[in-house]
Amino acid sequence: MPQDDIAQLTINMPDKGANILSQSVLEELAGQLDGLEKRKDLAGLIICSGKPGMFIAGADLREFAASLDAPKEDVVAICRRGQTLFSRLSNCPFVTVVAIDGICVGGGAELAIWCDRRIMSDNEKTEFGFPEVKLGLFPGWGGTVRAPRIVGLSNALEMITGGESIDPKIAATMGLTSDVVPADRLLDAAVDMIRAEKSSGEYLRDRDRWSKPIESNETELGFLGITASAYIQQQTKGQYPAPMAALEVMMESACVDAEQALQMEAEGMAQLFGSPVNAALLNVFFLQDRIKKDRGVDRKDVQPLAITSVGVIGAGIMGAGIAAANIKRRMPVVLTDAAPESLNKGAQNVLEEVAFDRKTKSANAERAIQFGPLLNISVAEAANAELATTDVVIEAVVENANVKKKIFAELEPHLHERTILASNTSTIPITGLAKDLKHPERFCGIHFFNPVRRMKLVEVIRGEKTSDETVVTAVAYAKQIGKLPIVVNDGPGFLVNRLLFPYMNESVELLCEGAAIKDIERVAKKFGMPMGPIELFDMVGLDTAVYAGRTMVEAFPDRFVASPVLPSLLKSGRLGQKSGAGFYSYDNRKKRPEPDPKLPGLIEIYMREPKQEFTHEQIEQCLFFPMLLEATRALEDNIVRDARDVDFGLIFGLGFPPFKGGLLHWADTIGAAKIVEMLKPYEELGERMKPTNLLQEMAKTGKKFYD
Repeated sequence: MPQDDIAQLTINMPDKGANILSQSVLEELAGQLDGLEKRKDLAGLIICSGKPGMFIAGADLREFAASLDAPKEDVVAICRRGQTLFSRLSNCPFVTVVAIDGICVGGGAELAIWCDRRIMSDNEKTEFGFPEVKLGLFPGWGGTVRAPRIVGLSNALEMITGGESIDPKIAATMGLTSDVVPADRLLDAAVDMIRAEKSSGEYLRDRDRWSKPIESNETELGFLGITASAYIQQQTKGQYPAPMAALEVMMESACVDAEQALQMEAEGMAQLFGSPVNAALLNVFFLQDRIKKDRGVDRKDVQPLAITSVGVIGAGIMGAGIAAANIKRRMPVVLTDAAPESLNKGAQNVLEEVAFDRKTKSANAERAIQFGPLLNISVAEAANAELATTDVVIEAVVENANVKKKIFAELEPHLHERTILASNTSTIPITGLAKDLKHPERFCGIHFFNPVRRMKLVEVIRGEKTSDETVVTAVAYAKQIGKLPIVVNDGPGFLVNRLLFPYMNESVELLCEGAAIKDIERVAKKFGMPMGPIELFDMVGLDTAVYAGRTMVEAFPDRFVASPVLPSLLKSGRLGQKSGAGFYSYDNRKKRPEPDPKLPGLIEIYMREPKQEFTHEQIEQCLFFPMLLEATRALEDNIVRDARDVDFGLIFGLGFPPFKGGLLHWADTIGAAKIVEMLKPYEELGERMKPTNLLQEMAKTGKKFYD
């Protein structure tokens, strides 16, 4: 203990990387408070963590998931128990101070705001936040009540409905924390705070004030509610109910005392807990948690090789993006390209990317100076010697198997015996690319997604001869540079693009059958996709879509339709966004997609007669059922080791709506038997709409993908 009359309660779960508020931890906290409250000699209590850089990462979500089916009255009771426990910290016969070093979010943040005072370290890892809306919930242990009374209703609304964490500097500006100090001074600062509060008695006045309704002007309150509601609707598009529910609870409870407000919070939480969106978002959380722990192979005796430098072949959009992603994680990069002009432009793009400061939304010269020396550029003819010194070389050139094989044949003899050679190909099978290599065991796919700076997903593709060591090294490397990798067995399109093409192809088929572009796009967006499939064609590039599509049509001619529409638009010089026209026109100042009056004349020759009328439900089924069926085929082909990888890949690679929990999670909410029944009207479309053996078996047995 820091002083004889000051108690120190240290939270430390020795078997966990992070402290979490499990039921057992809460019970132990209650027991500790029972003893402390009886003492007459205490001036104060300091709560801290035994893990540097980690205070509390929130509640135990696995316990939450186990209670998803609980009746609403039980959920209210659970919330009230948590509120009652934490509120003891604001009623102790001594000052309570929480010393926060590192991550303090969710239930940890709620525990902290029930204390009289908060002190935060200036550690760059220190953050404070209420991310519950990202799980389809809002704080249920007093967060919606205490936060607005401490930092003001407007600040609290922004934190709780947005779900983003704040740093110590912002916390101090808000009045959330009383002081920001170096981590090694946290306890001393907490002791000083207790002494100052005992002397002034200010904490007692705050306890009284924070137990009452929030002082507010009715006009200002109404304006805040209207503006916050409009912003939330714009951000969530009505697909995520938790932020709006949090707003309503906080606005209503602002005018009553804290005790009444806590009851309103608990009752509001019960309306969200166990809802389909809550269950879906919890599933997404567990998908991420699993990927963070997955090593890529089931064997535990295989260790990854150390990766300390990287080579990137190809300085185009993808190559430059891959190079920048490495440099931002302080990984030295050799970047090469056959064309000196492309190399220079790529290098410039890399430096612009690493110099960009997200806080100022502009280039930062200091970042450029700091990261610039990590980039080494070399023209292709002289690059082999440079690449030979790197631990992994990633090829990111044009999507042409012959070009890639030529590069590999020239490069492989120069590589170190432990260097991993990888391709960023998005569709070409890895086994075929490795056919002429002397060491196919050290070759794999490491497929980044565009734009690399934003997309977390990486597919690590395993060829027939790729070794376990290569796989675990590629997985560890991807995590090393901040990406989330899934391991995919070899096959055309691998996983994500294999499932993307049915979705995109069906949109063109719908167009040829008579569906309007605006209806196709509207249905996809209402389903939750970030953009419609027609706009996605333009973003990807019609040339890229045609070339990649050929691979899929050749591999699966029975169900992938080779539509003449895309080649026709391509011949007209329509490449999509990059040429100013594709399915849409981008001939405007903001380069946004606009209907193009010239399009009907270009595609009407391919329109089928008679034109059909589609309901929105039919369009949705035509877009997403082929994607689902292809996912079941991928499972039958053992493309992934775990069905959960399908959902993770589509959410983080395609933007499949998280509030649906993933493609297979969504299918489970419908049920295999019902899906088989819903597919019957589409039997005439052939194999691409035919239930697979896996789906039919699930329909018979009642099995689910997540069983």
